[in-house]
Amino acid sequence: MYYKSIGLLISLFVLHSGCTKNQETGTQIILKNPSDISLKDKPVSIDKSALRGAAAQKFPLLLLASNDTIPVQLIDTNGDKEWDELFFLADIGPRQSNHYDLSWVDEALAYTERTYVRFGVRASEKEQVKPALQDTFYPDMLPGVMGYQPYQTDGPSWENDKVGFRHYLDGRNSKDVFGKKTESMSPRNVGINEQGVTEDLYHVMEDWGRDILSVGTSVGLGGYSLKVGEELVRLGVTQRDSLNNVEETTFKVLESGPLLSIMEYNYKNWQPEGTGRTYQVTEKAKIWPGMYGYQSSLTFGQLEGDEKAVIGLVNIHTEDEVEEMRLGEWLVLFTHDKQTYDKEWYLGLALILPADQYLHTEMAPDTGQLTDSFLAVMETSNKMPISYYSIACWELADQGFRDRNYFIQYLKDLTDQLSTKPQIEIINKPK
Repeated sequence: MYYKSIGLLISLFVLHSGCTKNQETGTQIILKNPSDISLKDKPVSIDKSALRGAAAQKFPLLLLASNDTIPVQLIDTNGDKEWDELFFLADIGPRQSNHYDLSWVDEALAYTERTYVRFGVRASEKEQVKPALQDTFYPDMLPGVMGYQPYQTDGPSWENDKVGFRHYLDGRNSKDVFGKKTESMSPRNVGINEQGVTEDLYHVMEDWGRDILSVGTSVGLGGYSLKVGEELVRLGVTQRDSLNNVEETTFKVLESGPLLSIMEYNYKNWQPEGTGRTYQVTEKAKIWPGMYGYQSSLTFGQLEGDEKAVIGLVNIHTEDEVEEMRLGEWLVLFTHDKQTYDKEWYLGLALILPADQYLHTEMAPDTGQLTDSFLAVMETSNKMPISYYSIACWELADQGFRDRNYFIQYLKDLTDQLSTKPQIEIINKPK
């Protein structure tokens, strides 16, 4: 079994005693939790330049003071095919410190896979789906025009040990939810039939879970677009359209597990109907273990000054109003209802947004290209990122999510986790 990171293909073997003989002089890492809460699966990234002995041909071995081995992942953040960050997850008690020893060995450990990106492409109607790390979608490639769906699960799907998501790369650009009943990763062939071609097989309950959210002509959970003046426009199209309004949509898998998965979407020359304008849009999405959600960082280019970003929270299966909470640096919008298909299960949905960029929430219209959504209206300007979290808490993942107050407490605890920044000290051991 192997994992693939951009530019870094690592064959994973169980570390044997011979590896320890090849350890190089390493580094001590001290993490301090400055808060009164326990941090669980807290993501930690350390720049390669701060680590003595780091080398492309070596693999990291990270040990706690107790000699427990801590899973690590090497991350290429700039796409130059060389790793430049060390990533791991930390559990630290309130006001406590963790001490780690980092060394470099010749072989890599195998770690439990806790995140994953699934992406498959069918190059033509006569071909089978093949795994891919990137693809470009052009305006005339809409499934309704070509007569077949080119993408497994309609586009990429990604997950951690708690929940899964998918993005409609086929021009619709909505975000959907896979509810999970197990912490293990769902099968690689979800959305592929016995003939090896794309088929919607994931709306039926399996041991791992199923697609649970109805999206329609909304942008789903965490999908986005713009409000130009007073006009709401859609990034992309709906199923009934025959030509996309984005010249090129490029998707790339930058990292895929075991601790962190990263994806990038680039929308080149988006021309919303009736505006006479052209925009550039980029999203970078990250998922790590332990939370019922993922992070997006969104930027718009070629704005003219009268635009606002909108981020959607689908409301097809709830009659309730969206609720709002200010939690420190975050503004949280959420709904809690039986809002899965056929209103069968309780599902809590939320957007965790930067409060200093949030303006207000409004309802999408009942008709048009973008409907059935609560829309968070956000301040934006050229190349100014909006970083936010999309959260989905299904009762079959945790029975507690049947209860509204339990869901709200989870959101409060999660924002505390997101706001707490461990203090990091790096001590390079003398040679």
